[in-house]
Amino acid sequence: MRDAMLGVVFWEGRLVDSCQERADGSLLLTLSEDPSHRPRCGRCGSDCVLLHERRRRRVRDRDGFDRRVWLDVPIRRLDCYQCGARAAERLSWLDTGERITHRLRAWIEALVQILPIAHVAQLTGLHWHTIKRIDHRRLQTRYGAFDAQGVRRLVMDEFALHKGHRYATVIMDAERMRVLWVGEGNSREAIRPFFELLGKEGCQHIEAVAMDMNTAFDLEVRAHCPNAEVVYDLFHVVARFGREVVDRVRVDQANALRSAPAQRQVIKRSRWLLLRNRDNLGNEQVVKLEELLAANAPLATVYLLKTAIKEIWFAPSIRDGARRWKDWYRLAIESGIAPAIAFAKRLRKYRRGILASAIFPLNTSILEGVNNRIKVIKRMAYGFRDSAYFFLKIKAAFPGKAR
Repeated sequence: MRDAMLGVVFWEGRLVDSCQERADGSLLLTLSEDPSHRPRCGRCGSDCVLLHERRRRRVRDRDGFDRRVWLDVPIRRLDCYQCGARAAERLSWLDTGERITHRLRAWIEALVQILPIAHVAQLTGLHWHTIKRIDHRRLQTRYGAFDAQGVRRLVMDEFALHKGHRYATVIMDAERMRVLWVGEGNSREAIRPFFELLGKEGCQHIEAVAMDMNTAFDLEVRAHCPNAEVVYDLFHVVARFGREVVDRVRVDQANALRSAPAQRQVIKRSRWLLLRNRDNLGNEQVVKLEELLAANAPLATVYLLKTAIKEIWFAPSIRDGARRWKDWYRLAIESGIAPAIAFAKRLRKYRRGILASAIFPLNTSILEGVNNRIKVIKRMAYGFRDSAYFFLKIKAAFPGKAR
């Protein structure tokens, strides 16, 4: 007996003829055409009266309670007077050529926002690639278009895409905390498409760009954004000082104490003690740090320089920032420590971008949070083979604040 009510509620234009339980426990519903429903052309949407052919298609619907639901659906191919096409009829609950209903797709789109694709595939019984295709189309519809209207300040940084020193670049609206663009590579040629999408007028509106001391980023910004001030990020400078100066001095001091194994081990094991912010250390670690610095003058000097360099970025004005820079530079040169002297001389050519932080208090700490979230996204998916899909996932994770 036909169930007209089920057809009206769930499958417009179709009636339920029968329901059969399959061997795997799923349900197979056989549908037939509702004679009271006028078929519409899948091309132009107009009513059609001429039938060209009729075929049946097996379609998956959303699960009903604990049962998977399959539909055996008659699909009519119509001969349309309006557009002259022979096209499959338009159904409100099933796209042309698809084998999953709108209800199932909406359910999957909700699931993939909170679960890895592999888990969604296991839950729904659909293939991994089917789930990915649905999610990719959702992301492309919502986040695929480039939109940088009203953007004035940018933050740009690189992150590891794959092993083997393969990188990608992410560019964010610093004011709205929104990822604008993600692309493979970290060279000038790699990031140039962003500025081409931004356009000449959009580039002229950019007033500041925060970045690390990446020469490729710097040169490309200056080439396309004539009114933009480059602001070098504190986090990257301090991290580089830690690697190139503090670590180097620590290793040299440890090597100089080969004749005193106990003292040498203390210095060798003090790396994170020296590199971490003092505020993040526990009481016991602070005591160990103070004892270490009191016993080793070179380590105490470079630790003081690491702490003092941060104050340049927090200067209330360019004039005050310039004074702090001169004081720090003099201390570094007069320290007599070769790695500190070499670092200070290399940093000197970046002074303008460092002092610009007094006018534009930007930093890429925002993107450090982005990078951490990117790592989580990669772990959830066990890596991404499709970079375009991965980049859309990143944009979806940071849609930005509402204006």
